[in-house]
Amino acid sequence: MNSKQYNTDIQCLRAVAVLCVAFHHMQGNLFHPGLVPLQRFLQHAGYWFGVDLFFAISGYVIGRSLLPQMIAQRRSARDLLNVVTAFWIRRAWRLLPSAWLWLAVILGAVIFANQSGAFGSLHANVMASLAGLFNVANFRFADAFFRYEYGASFIYWSLSLEEQFYLLLPLLVLCLRRRIDVFMIALFVIQLFLYRTPLLMSLRTDALALGVLLSMAESSSAYAKANPRFLLRLGPMRWIAPVLLLALLSVLASPELQAWRWRISAIAVVSALLVWLASYDSGYLLANGHLKQMLTWIGSRSYAIYIIHIPVYFLLREAEFRLGFVASTMSPLHAVMLAAIAVTLTLWLCDLNYRLVEQPLRRRGQSIADRYLNRRGTIGQKPASGPSGFMLPDAAKSAS
Repeated sequence: MNSKQYNTDIQCLRAVAVLCVAFHHMQGNLFHPGLVPLQRFLQHAGYWFGVDLFFAISGYVIGRSLLPQMIAQRRSARDLLNVVTAFWIRRAWRLLPSAWLWLAVILGAVIFANQSGAFGSLHANVMASLAGLFNVANFRFADAFFRYEYGASFIYWSLSLEEQFYLLLPLLVLCLRRRIDVFMIALFVIQLFLYRTPLLMSLRTDALALGVLLSMAESSSAYAKANPRFLLRLGPMRWIAPVLLLALLSVLASPELQAWRWRISAIAVVSALLVWLASYDSGYLLANGHLKQMLTWIGSRSYAIYIIHIPVYFLLREAEFRLGFVASTMSPLHAVMLAAIAVTLTLWLCDLNYRLVEQPLRRRGQSIADRYLNRRGTIGQKPASGPSGFMLPDAAKSAS
């Protein structure tokens, strides 16, 4: 078993997910109104699937860290509720400060750096910020879809959906206990037969459910037997399998398959397959080397990249407007240079956010959660490192 503090393959997968989303958002947001060659390319390959890949990762990671504490150990209802409260405390300190900070940055940009109108109207952004603040941005996103201006924080719809998931999953486990697996299977199957309206697209939980199921399967003998060790025999060529799966995701996300009824569920399944490969943390996605180190670095900062890249795109559009650039005359060389500046600025800002906001406040949240549990006498919460590098209680390891 691997005893590393975190799963590097999962971090690489996070990096791929956020890079795909950031690339997808360049068309129309950084390149406005858009590049014709890029639009032709995106007709055959979509990259918004990175959001669903994030969902599968989130379902797996949260299930991996939370469910063993709630299911594998027998505790009183009071202790279980304390575990859930501590989980919420950690999640809040981990996610909300950065999200709120960049909502404030966007509002500041709307007021002071919006001569081009790239950030949209003040009213739309105030309403969008309130939706993001109260974690209902996915409902506003569905309501605004092709009807009215959402605002510059439109990517917060997926953050709100994940926050709702983090809130409801522990409560479902408290109510259903060991039948949570049946609920997750039903959640996936039901969505197979639904027509995906904008509201249901903003509530899609296929990949989240599959991620949770994968985390639950890790303690089974079938999971150990399914270990694809044969991939290691491919040597450096082991990247072929994940690349083929990613190519399949891009095809499934293309506009050409928009009418296919089961494509969202198919994207969820393929995303879960990638998370399954990464869950062993055995290098099945990519051999050790400089590329893996770079992707691990990006993956650790993927949350910041996700919330920062759109403000950066709009800020660069504002800068070009003030410099007198006419978007309709953008040359390929100019587009490449603009993309390079956007990537560089985003990575620099996300690193600052990671080191100055995310990491200190994550530790603060962990400390508050630990003190909360100690004050209430809930013991056995000091987790040990599990096989995939996420936190697993000792009792859960012995039970498996």
